[in-house]
Amino acid sequence: MAALSVLVLGLFMTLLDLTIVNIAIPSILDGLHASLDQVLWVLNAYSLFYAVLLITSARLGDIYGPRKLFAIGIVIFTVASGFSALAQDPTQLIVSRGLQGLGAAVLAPQGLPLMMSLFPVEKRGGVFAIYGVIAGLAVIAGPTVGGFLVTHFGWRSIFTVNLPIGVITFALAMLLIPDLRPGRRHRLDLAGVALATAGLLGAIFGLIEGQRYDWGVVTGFITIPEIIVAGIVLLALFLYYQARRQGGEPLLPFEVFKDRNFTLMTLVMAAMGFAILGIYLPLTIYMQSVLGLSAIDAGVTLAIQPLAMFLTSGLAGGLAQKVNGKYLLIPGLLALAAGTAYIDWVAQANSGRWDFTPGLIASGLGMGCIWTPVFSIATRDLPAHLGGVASGVINTIQELGGVLASAVVGAFLQNRLALSLHDQAVAASGQLPAQYRGSFVDGFSKAAHSGFEVGVGQSGASLNLPAQVQAIAHHVFTHAFVDAMHPTMVLPIVVLVAAAAASVFVRGHKPVALAVHEAEAAVA
Repeated sequence: MAALSVLVLGLFMTLLDLTIVNIAIPSILDGLHASLDQVLWVLNAYSLFYAVLLITSARLGDIYGPRKLFAIGIVIFTVASGFSALAQDPTQLIVSRGLQGLGAAVLAPQGLPLMMSLFPVEKRGGVFAIYGVIAGLAVIAGPTVGGFLVTHFGWRSIFTVNLPIGVITFALAMLLIPDLRPGRRHRLDLAGVALATAGLLGAIFGLIEGQRYDWGVVTGFITIPEIIVAGIVLLALFLYYQARRQGGEPLLPFEVFKDRNFTLMTLVMAAMGFAILGIYLPLTIYMQSVLGLSAIDAGVTLAIQPLAMFLTSGLAGGLAQKVNGKYLLIPGLLALAAGTAYIDWVAQANSGRWDFTPGLIASGLGMGCIWTPVFSIATRDLPAHLGGVASGVINTIQELGGVLASAVVGAFLQNRLALSLHDQAVAASGQLPAQYRGSFVDGFSKAAHSGFEVGVGQSGASLNLPAQVQAIAHHVFTHAFVDAMHPTMVLPIVVLVAAAAASVFVRGHKPVALAVHEAEAAVA
C-alpha cells in the first residue's frame, strides 16, 4: 500500500497539472498575448510528446525496471514545470510543455505493471477505485486550487505548485516502491522505436497543425496531408515489422490484443480522450470569456463534476469485481453524454453559472462509473508480464483520442466561430452609424481568420473600436461563440454514445475451470 500511495501521488501531480492548465487557458492567452491556435499548442505540445513516447517508455520500464523510469519521469516533469513558470512568450511555454509531456510519458506507463505485479486480480478493483478517488480529488483541486492561484498569484503559479510535489514524490518513490526487475535480460527494439516514433509524430503533428495551415502547404512542397499520410505509412510499416518479430522481442507484442476486453477498452479510452478535450476546450473558454467568470469562479462551478465523480468512484470499485464491468461502463458513458448534452443545451450568452449544475452532476456521476471498470476490464485477464506494454498501448490510444479531438474540435470550433462572427457582425452593424459598419464587419472577419484571441477580456476589445462600439462588439463575440460552441460539443457526445455501443461486446468473468485450464497451458 505504501508503493500504491507513491504511484497515486505521481498520478495526482500529472492530473493536477492538466486540470490547472485547462482552467488557466484564458489567463495564459492574455498574459502571453497568444492566439487560440497557440493555446492549442500549449495543450498539444504536452500531448504530442506524451503520445509519441508512451509505448517506448513502457518497454524501457520492462527492461530497466518501472521504479527507475517512474523516478526519472518525475524529475523531468518537475524540471519542466519550473521552465513553464519562467516562460516569457508562447513559444517558450510550448517548449516547456513539450518537456512536461516527455516526463509524463516516462512515468505514466509504470504504474499499471507495478500494480499488476503487486496486487492479485481480485484486489485490483479496489486499487483502481483508489486511483479513481485520487483522480477525482486532482480534478476537483485543479479548477478550485488552480482558479485560486490564477486569480491571486497569476498563471505562472500553476506550474510552480508542481515543484514541491515533484520533489516529495521522487524521494518517496526511491524509498517505498520496490525495484522490480525482469527475470531475464530484455533488449530494446530500436528499429521498432524509430518507426513508431516517426509514424506517431507525423500523424499527430499533421492533425494538430492541419487547421493552422488550412490543410495545405507547410513549407516548400510539403503539405499537411502528405505529413499525415507519411505518418500512417510509417505506422503500417511498424506493424508489419512487429508482426515479423513476434517470435523475438518486439516493441509491441500482439498477444495483448488477443484479449477482446483489452482491445475494446482501448477504444473506450480513445473515446474518453476525445470527449474530455472536446468538452473542456470550448467550455472553459465559454465560462470565462462569454459569461465573464473569474478563473476561480469558473473552477468552483466546474468542480461540481469531479465532486460527483468522486462520490461514485468508490461504489464502482466495489461493484467492478462482482458484476460484469460493462453494466457500469455503459450507463457511465451514456450519463456523461447526457450530461454534456444538457450543458450544451442550456449554454447561452446570458446563462447563469449554476444553470449547468444538473448536467455537471450527471456527467460527473457517469465519469465515476467509467474510470474504475475500464482498467479492471482491460487488465482482468492479462498476464502480469504484459502489464508494461498494455499500459503503454492504452495510454497512447487515449492520448491519440485527445489529439484527434484537438484537431477536429479545434478546427471545427474555429471554423464555426469565423462564420458566426461574420454573421453576428453583419446583423449587429445596423445599430451603428454608417461610417462604422464596414470597418466593424471587416474587423471581426479579419480577426476570425487570423487567429482570434479569446482570452478574458478579448471579446471584441482587441479590434481597437471606439468606446461606444465596444458593447455591441461584446454582444457579437459572445453570441457568435455560443453559436459556434453548440455544434462543436455535439462531437464528443456522438463519440461517447459510440463507445457505449462498443462496450456491449465486453466479455464477462471467465468460468473458473477455463481460467485454470489457461493458467496450466501458460505454465506448460
